[in-house]
Order: sequence, then C-alpha cells, then structure tokens
Amino acid sequence: MSDTLDQFRQETRAWLEENCPPTMRTPMRNEKDATWGGRNPEYAHPDQKLWLDRMAQRGWTVPDWPKAYGGGGLTPGETKVLREELARLRARNPLHSFGISMLGPALLKYGTEEQKLEHLPKIARGEIRWCQGYSEPNAGSDLAGLQTSAEDAGDHFIVNGQKVWTSYADKADWIFCLVRTDKTTKQGGISFLLFDMASEGVSTKPILLISGNSPFCETFFDNVKVPKANLVGELNKGWDVAKYLLGHEREMISGMGLGAASDPLLDSARKGADPLLRAQIALFQVRSQAFKAMSERFIDELKAGRAHPAQPSMMKYYGTELNKTRHELLMAAGGSDALEWESEATHGGAPARAWLRTKANSIEGGTSEIQLNIIAKRILDLPA
Repeated sequence: MSDTLDQFRQETRAWLEENCPPTMRTPMRNEKDATWGGRNPEYAHPDQKLWLDRMAQRGWTVPDWPKAYGGGGLTPGETKVLREELARLRARNPLHSFGISMLGPALLKYGTEEQKLEHLPKIARGEIRWCQGYSEPNAGSDLAGLQTSAEDAGDHFIVNGQKVWTSYADKADWIFCLVRTDKTTKQGGISFLLFDMASEGVSTKPILLISGNSPFCETFFDNVKVPKANLVGELNKGWDVAKYLLGHEREMISGMGLGAASDPLLDSARKGADPLLRAQIALFQVRSQAFKAMSERFIDELKAGRAHPAQPSMMKYYGTELNKTRHELLMAAGGSDALEWESEATHGGAPARAWLRTKANSIEGGTSEIQLNIIAKRILDLPA
C-alpha cells in the first residue's frame, strides 16, 4: 500500500472513530433502523440523522462520485479503504437509497449535466427517496413486454399504466420509470423517465406479504404529466439505460450475502448448537468468506470497467442464496422460539419476519431462473 493510501487510512479511521455514534456501530434490529432519507424521513433514533448528516457533509454516502454531484471524489483505492474502515468499526450504512445503488450510476452515464446537478446532490444528501417503476402485471421476467405508455403531448408526456412490486412506492418521493413510447417495436420502443410521485394521477396500493410487512406496492398512473426534460437518454433508447441500471441493482441485491461472513448471531448459535448444525454453520461461513473475497474482486473490476456484463447476475444469484441460507440457519438455531411473532423480546417477531422476507430475494431484481439463464448463455456459452 502506498504512503498516501496509508495516510488516508489513518485519517479516515480517526475521523470515523470520532464521528460515528456508538449507537450506529450496533447491528440493525429491524427495518426501522435503516435510514432512507427523503422529504419526510423517519428515524428510529436521532443518531441516524446525525450519522447521515456527517457522512453526507464529506460526500461519503457516495464516496466515489464526483464532488460536483455531492460525492466524495475519492479514488478507487481510497473508496476501498473507506469501506474497509467502516466494516472494521461495524458501522451501519448511513443511507439506504435506490438513488445511490441504482439511479445514480445510470444518471452518471446517461443523464444530462442539468439532470445530474438537479438530482445527484439530493440523492447524496438523502433529501429525495426514489423507487423503481419496472415490473408490470404482465411484464415481469419479460420486462421488455411492458405496456405503460407515455404519449407525446408537446413539451411533456402523458403517462398511463400500472407497475407492480414497486418497492417502497408508498414512501418514495420520485420514481425512475420505464415507459413505452413506440408500440411498433419491443425493446426499441422503451424510454426512461423520472417524475415526482406527488404528481396528479399517481397512486399506490401496498401488497401485503407473508411476513406481515409490505415493502412492495402496486403503482398506478392515470394521465400523469411528465416534462420532457425528465427523459434520461434518448427517446426509445431507454432499454440501454434499463439494462445498465439492472446490473447495479443486482450488485446491490448481491450485497445481502456480505453481512453473513461475520454474523455475530451465527457465531453465537454455532457455540451452542448440536454437532450437525455447527457443521452447517461452519460450511456456510466458509462460503460466505469466499463470496466476500469474490465481491471485493468484482467491485474492483466493475469500477475499472473490466467486469463481465453478466457478472452481476452471478453475484446476485449467489448473494441471495447465501442470505436465504443464513436466515434458515438462524431459524434452525432458534428452534420453536424463533417462530414467535409479536413479543417485545423478539422486537415483534423480527427473526421470523426477516426469514419470510428472504423468500422474495430470489424473485426481486430478476428471478433466480433468469439469472441462471444469463449465466448459462453469457458466461458458460451454453446453447440456448
């Protein structure tokens, strides 16, 4: 490691030790401990906002974004050091954001300078919460079959249609949305729009899941006016933007498997479990460490532009499988007590609800079957 990076590590470690509140160095108990920001942010603890504000002020919610767009302007090496120091401190993510993990990279690549300056700093500071308008009732795995339309009305579009499985649509401020602007061709007739969820004609309806929680929604558009300035990329070429964004979404979802490598709950469970369960947990943790190492390599390759286009599918598939296995093992270690649903001792049945929630991991962001097909065709070169 260079002297410059070593000095950066020392300075970063000192700053984090001084500025990361002790409460933000503990595992999240449930989804309410996650910080999403937005126009009407919700904080389970005031230190969540303090931690967000301190990190955003340095641009470290998006450390590798340019400073002009609210980022930290860090080099790839410095960004990696920051990730390592945050992990060493067991610091919580200061900001969970689809704007950071999905829309931001797409805007950096395809957005106009005006769009970047308008949206990226707000994303970096956690001032706007975004949702994703991709899947439709008849266009899930076959996403390019979407029918939500955007008709040209001069200086704006008129959007009509429906999306489904829109994560946190009922809490989001804005949406990045795929719409059909040409019905004569399939992938070539799709455009990528941004618009305010408070626009007249937008409505949402939560979808209740078996976990008892409802992160997903149905989303409806009834003659919604969207300025043409909110078109990202070229008209009818939104599929290029969509595919690029999907790669980053799958990278984000694959991260579910990263927390498993040093899970204190599983460490504790292994000490008191029966021999068979201890062996299963040990094997799982070995696989988790291997996935963590692979993830580091993948991120480095992705940032350097050397990653295989289908590699996010591989990471997404294995990361979600690891996350599901982790929760299966936690439930097995907890026995019948882990099935408890409402008591304060389990924070309202958090273990059982989280276990049930993981069942959606192999569906969201592209089903596991779709990911395996992509891997087979584009990485293994198997015949169609």
